[in-house]
Amino acid sequence: MKFGLRYANTGRNVWPDKAVAIAQAAEQAGFESIWTVDHVVVPQGYKSAYPYSTSGRMGDGREDLQFPDPLIYMAYIASVTKTIRLATGILIIPQRNPVVTAKQIATLDALSGGRVDLGIGVGWLEEEFNAIGVPFADRGKRTDECIEAMRALWSQDVAEYHGELVNFDPIYCRPQPVNGTVPIIVGGHSKAAARRAGRFGDGFFPARGASIELFDMVRASAREFGRDPDSIELIASVPEKLEDIPELAKIGVSRILIPSSPMGGTTTYASTPEDVLALSDILKRYADT
Repeated sequence: MKFGLRYANTGRNVWPDKAVAIAQAAEQAGFESIWTVDHVVVPQGYKSAYPYSTSGRMGDGREDLQFPDPLIYMAYIASVTKTIRLATGILIIPQRNPVVTAKQIATLDALSGGRVDLGIGVGWLEEEFNAIGVPFADRGKRTDECIEAMRALWSQDVAEYHGELVNFDPIYCRPQPVNGTVPIIVGGHSKAAARRAGRFGDGFFPARGASIELFDMVRASAREFGRDPDSIELIASVPEKLEDIPELAKIGVSRILIPSSPMGGTTTYASTPEDVLALSDILKRYADT
């Protein structure tokens, strides 16, 4: 079982000294990965319902939340770490130009020695899409085309892609990722996200808990598209009771993410280097699960 630390670019750890301290502590403690979240902006008075809270609001209702750009934050902590993987959990991919994003991610991967995992999602905050100037309604199809286009840019010597929403003639995009591509982990709690993970993903992370139904849907989708279901990594949030970790392993989960702030909706989190080191000592007993 691998353990990652998520929501790194929130709360106290948005600031430079704290960002460095939490990343280095996570690496020292043996965490396999550190994860960032993404919102370009939070529109004042938004009406869209946040899907991970009964109140429909994120951050306990606050709107002026600090959300450093995840890729820039990852580049910053990459320079002060050596082995820990750098992941987005998630990057709202349909809001971003896939050619520019592919270039940024490949550059970060090359400079960090191949340490990047790209967690992606379609987004839920319609007002944010409006502010950026990207259509909200077609975000699912745009996400699928972005995935295909970025993989082409990362893996093809001369890349081209022709979709309905993403289209470019033969181009060079350099540097390319160290390992020829970047793992793409599909995030989300919906059936559509599970099906997308089965079709396109190297992994699936349902953001809250661990849903056997969604995991089964990932596997079914993979078989439908001629892929090996076992090649798709299943990821889950840390359970309320750590003793339940072996049960997650039995259903195929191989990576568990621990929040770095209470916004994770769990009593288990690590927001300081001291928290990280203490929690690591507890989690080590499950590492061989």
